[in-house]
Amino acid sequence: MSASASPGLQIRVARNYNAMSKQAAKVIIGNLQKKPDLLLCASAGGTPRQTYHYLAAAYVDCPKLFDRFRVIQIDEWAGLPRQSPATCEADLLSKLIVPLKVRPNRFVGFRSDARKPQDECRRISQWLVGRGPIDICILGLGLNGHVAMNEPGPAAQPRAHVAKLAPSSRNHGMLRGLSHKPSYGLTLGLGDILNSRKILLLVSGKSKRAALKRLMTPEVTSRFPASFLWLHPNATVLCDQEAADGFI
Repeated sequence: MSASASPGLQIRVARNYNAMSKQAAKVIIGNLQKKPDLLLCASAGGTPRQTYHYLAAAYVDCPKLFDRFRVIQIDEWAGLPRQSPATCEADLLSKLIVPLKVRPNRFVGFRSDARKPQDECRRISQWLVGRGPIDICILGLGLNGHVAMNEPGPAAQPRAHVAKLAPSSRNHGMLRGLSHKPSYGLTLGLGDILNSRKILLLVSGKSKRAALKRLMTPEVTSRFPASFLWLHPNATVLCDQEAADGFI
């Protein structure tokens, strides 16, 4: 793995997706050994899949390490039935929560079928105020620069909120096959994310190359939400060589 340091943002380039995922898991496990009740803010989807696989392998070797481990779900598709396999909750349950045997009192997430989405966002915000801050926040990088479901726009929302999804987000692989795709999401805000003690942005594959290249320019704008990571004192981009090829 190669690394470069930039003021406010660390860049680490791994040889491939597997090596990147192993490094992310190593960071989480190292911090969990120091803080047994670590609060992980977890993203669903394909990018962190292998990272969660390595955490599950660590659980098999040392289950007691995860006895007090806590997880908050970063975002959710709004309007999907709670039992839908396309929800972010279902994804995290299968890849992280069940393999690590995280009990319900140590996991919180947005309810996709909440009848009052704004109230649901307030519930999550209140939970975080009482039990935060987030120790490690796992992020992915959207093709348009979104992080979680904070989409590009004229302004950034600091706290949990209902977000209108960009067309590229509605075409996310998790929603493939749905006849009626959600047009809104429930998500933590950029202020919540930036309050995390540590941020790991995972970036993999050539499809993310253009977005990653833009992120390398230290210009902060709500039109490219990932750029706000430049304001964080302990944010690291973990990417594979395929995503970084040609400019890092």
